[in-house]
Amino acid sequence: MSSARRRIRRTSPLARPVRLPLIAGAAVLGLSLTACNGASASNSDTDSGKRAAEAPARTTRISVNLQGSDAAAGQPVKVTLEAGKLKSVTVRAPEGDALTGRMSANGRTWTSDRPAAPGTAYRVEARDAEGGSAEARFTTAAAAKVNKLTLAPGKNTTVGIAQPLSVVFDNPVKDRASVEKALKVTTSNNTEGSWGWLRDYSGRDRVDWRPKEYWKPGTKVTLDAALNGIDSGPSGGWFVRDYRTTFTIGAHQVVEVDLDRHRLALKRDGKSVMSVPMSAGTPGGEKASWRGTAVLMAKEGTINMRSETVGLGDAYDKMVDSSMRLTWSGMYAHAAPWNAAYFGVANRSSGCVGMSDADAGELYRQVRVGDPFEITGADAKGTVAEGNGYGAWNVSWAGWRAKSALR
Repeated sequence: MSSARRRIRRTSPLARPVRLPLIAGAAVLGLSLTACNGASASNSDTDSGKRAAEAPARTTRISVNLQGSDAAAGQPVKVTLEAGKLKSVTVRAPEGDALTGRMSANGRTWTSDRPAAPGTAYRVEARDAEGGSAEARFTTAAAAKVNKLTLAPGKNTTVGIAQPLSVVFDNPVKDRASVEKALKVTTSNNTEGSWGWLRDYSGRDRVDWRPKEYWKPGTKVTLDAALNGIDSGPSGGWFVRDYRTTFTIGAHQVVEVDLDRHRLALKRDGKSVMSVPMSAGTPGGEKASWRGTAVLMAKEGTINMRSETVGLGDAYDKMVDSSMRLTWSGMYAHAAPWNAAYFGVANRSSGCVGMSDADAGELYRQVRVGDPFEITGADAKGTVAEGNGYGAWNVSWAGWRAKSALR
């Protein structure tokens, strides 16, 4: 692509810099020499002064790699000076922070750290080491398709020790490496963790960040997703904004579900808070419960549960209290008074972990979104998949790290 150029007038230290208008698409730095003498000038001096004033100014050119009203987005802004050294460069959109950048070793080139975003008007201001200055403007082409995302957990929330940072994309992400590079996680205690790409239960692309081990209580976590100006690849579209979320880790709580003993226990900081009888999914078919670690996704309260929504025909249609969602496929812990005869005796539900009204209500009051439910026992139909809720804890640490696009 051809370079945009402007003229910049360079002055002596005693004269104000002169800003020149755009000339033939080029940015130009011009040098103006001015006499500073208290004595009267002779005719000869005056004539020579006129000739000096009429002589063309010495100029040094700068160029901007992006130009016009339909510039290509997705590449860094590059400002180059043909001779001398740049002192500063500012590239800013009307509504937004200036792009940060770095100067080359010889001081002649400045390159932005981030790419130019689509559909954005930018103003470039450059100054050289001798006081010259120039402006240039360009606008990037609008995105033909925009990719958006959904973040979990919510901003400024407090969550349990197993809650991952989860990003679900509206459209496919083919350039996963570029996207992952733009996702920066910082923690208050330098927690070790990794991104892992997976297929969400909805069928969409998703990337989760989980620590190597459960979070330490009190950890503060921030995600800065500097995605504006990144192309997610064919069929995905451009990201046209940045995202940010913060959350805090709450108490160390674990819910232990023993399918074989038909009991559920809540432990906080290693101590038992409650232990109650329950009845889980009927073994031997699709009504069986999942095993492995499921993370409490939401406390949904009283909801209508219908069996046809989870592929079980017309087996039930009930209003259910104290509902705690564990998977996208429909596994909950909840109150199930109609199943009281089986609490602590046998697993006879349609896949959920059922308890008495009182026990389910107390568990609902005590647990927090992000708490792990560690489900063990033989009476299961398999292990919770990583995309069926937050099943990343069922993947080894080495296996999880291997899911990063940057490994």
